[in-house]
Amino acid sequence: MKKDIGSAIDILLVEDNPGDVELVREALGTGATRHILNVVRDGVQALNYLRRQGSYADRQLPDLVLLDLNLPRKGGREVLEEIKSDPDLKWIPIVVLTSSKAEEDILKSYSLHANCYVTKPVDFEQFMGVVKAIEDFWFTTVKLPFRH
Repeated sequence: MKKDIGSAIDILLVEDNPGDVELVREALGTGATRHILNVVRDGVQALNYLRRQGSYADRQLPDLVLLDLNLPRKGGREVLEEIKSDPDLKWIPIVVLTSSKAEEDILKSYSLHANCYVTKPVDFEQFMGVVKAIEDFWFTTVKLPFRH
């Protein structure tokens, strides 16, 4: 499906921490970019959403995925690998947004073709700033692909 100029950016947030979900929601709510934020709480739900299975059958593919690595049921690394190996999904930009600063996680995420890796700050203001920076970069600077 072709994205209309000026239409809202569709974001899928894959995050199991309710506090982080609310921080992302709040940070995006202060921006000038129109967006739709959909949230799933684990890796299985994320893949069902992206494959439009079950209760997600009527969902539109997102323009961007914000993916935590530490998820229940199916971890973020597995989700990233499945998305990037699926010809129908691999075009979707994936921002790994996680608390892990481990070099191994960073290298593994990029080897699985994450589009970028961002560590969540613990400080509220810094967290808000990071989400705003993601929003500014991905929705203002970058040209996103049209949805399929």
